[in-house]
Amino acid sequence: MSAALALLASALWGTSDFLGGTVSRRLRAVQVLAVSQALSCAVLLVVLGAGLGRGGAGPTGAWLGWSVLAGATWAGAMAALYTALARGTMGVVAPIAAGGTVLPVLLGLAAGERPAPLQLLGVAVALAGVVASAGPDLRGGSRGQGGAIALALVAAVLFGVEVWAVARGSAASVTSTLLGMRVTSAALVVAAALARRGAERVGPRDLPPLLALGVLDLAATAAYALASRGALVSVVAVLASLYPAVTVLLARQVHGERLRPVQAAGVVAVLAGAVCAGLG
Repeated sequence: MSAALALLASALWGTSDFLGGTVSRRLRAVQVLAVSQALSCAVLLVVLGAGLGRGGAGPTGAWLGWSVLAGATWAGAMAALYTALARGTMGVVAPIAAGGTVLPVLLGLAAGERPAPLQLLGVAVALAGVVASAGPDLRGGSRGQGGAIALALVAAVLFGVEVWAVARGSAASVTSTLLGMRVTSAALVVAAALARRGAERVGPRDLPPLLALGVLDLAATAAYALASRGALVSVVAVLASLYPAVTVLLARQVHGERLRPVQAAGVVAVLAGAVCAGLG
């Protein structure tokens, strides 16, 4: 069940990243984040108010700090990622950003987690696939593409911290961690949006995709949080980081992006690594 939830998180994150990157080609990333996060906060409050998020909040000190850290790092990571997706090739940017999964893997190992050999093999293969997916664009790219890759690397580090913090907070309370994370991230991105001037206004036609974006990301984070309670974080984090494959496929179908052979091989390696990690 944990593996299935982690893979579900991947599918939802991959779809939300594609949608966020596409919308960010017209609106500024901070606008996309501010509106989508405000809407997702409203949805989460409605869900919790309806009693669907029952299960106990747990000791406040056990999740509060982790949820704030997760929200702050998520906000920074998504701002970097959406900007990179809007400027660069989605099929290259998304796998690089997913490389941040190496951080929770290392932190999990340092904390005493001991995955099975097949799981370790799956982790190694998946991470190698992430690197290969970046392909030739890591060298000799244009200045714009180079800037997008740099932003993707920043997002990778911040994502690594975020998924670790979500897992630690969810060990005490999933719902409280999700709520604290959303409130923190929404407050940060809304404040950043209000500080920016001269940006194009968000119109009524922008609200449906932004609502969908917020709900997809919220559902993905919830699936990952639940998965991290039932399995090793060092493995769950890798399974949940397979979203670049979804983003790559959507970018190919909708925007007509084409991958070079080494990039396509990288995507296959990422999926193969997921299978090994799940079987382990």
